[in-house]
Amino acid sequence: MRVLVTGVKGQLGYDVVKELESKGIEAVGVDIEEMDITDAEAVDKVITESNVDAVIHCAAYTAVDAAEDNEEICRKINAGGTKNIANVCKKLNIKMMYISTDYVFDGQGTEPWEPDCKEYKPLSVYGQTKLEGELSVSETLDKFFIVRIAWVFGKNGNNFIKTMLNVGKKYDTVRVVSDQIGTPTYTYDLAKLLVEMIQSDKYGYYHATNEGGYISWYDFTVEIFKQAGYETKVVPVTTEEYGLSKAARPFNSRLDKSKIVKNGFTPLPIWQDALARYLKEIEF
Repeated sequence: MRVLVTGVKGQLGYDVVKELESKGIEAVGVDIEEMDITDAEAVDKVITESNVDAVIHCAAYTAVDAAEDNEEICRKINAGGTKNIANVCKKLNIKMMYISTDYVFDGQGTEPWEPDCKEYKPLSVYGQTKLEGELSVSETLDKFFIVRIAWVFGKNGNNFIKTMLNVGKKYDTVRVVSDQIGTPTYTYDLAKLLVEMIQSDKYGYYHATNEGGYISWYDFTVEIFKQAGYETKVVPVTTEEYGLSKAARPFNSRLDKSKIVKNGFTPLPIWQDALARYLKEIEF
């Protein structure tokens, strides 16, 4: 098998390529220098000439707040770029996996979002453009996986954990929101699942985060500092008290992951274990 991976310089694309290679699967990792996904002709040329059996599409515009001021470029990448890839996958009759987000929903309530739920109500430009990407995949292809993730952290790039470690080093006390609920996703663990999935034909929508229940960003920070040996005090605040971000954040990022096990795939380890392994991987 031979798989093309977009966004190889990002947290997830980097780990997916490493996982494919560790499984003896040929990986073609590309980033904007090798294939600008917004250029339909370039996408056609690169994917066709790569002679692959599948594409795992990790590349995206993910700056949630900046997207509110840069809607055109965000849409060009998340919707247009994804459509370009889907069109080529259809032409070549190959599989496509699209990495999406819980931001396609409105983030209200307390019930976990089901992977096959179609009640989309994105609150932000980022969420809307990722939804448009989803729809272009599902409307163009039969052989597709749409995998929604949340609260991502990996070795290759910036993320919440690295930010908190830096802040916790500088200050005695940090304020962290306690009313946004979800579960973290370690890209190293997620990559294993994605590679397992792409070798199957169990197509459709999936939700994938680490196991271990649902927590708040406050809970997550407390555990980060505990495992890192920091004595920094963490103060829980509401989203309103913390102050407005440019883009609305979902309060409910709970994702129902039961379909992973139902379809015979291996669930991700618990998030506390993922955090412990991650902290050993990075310097802080």
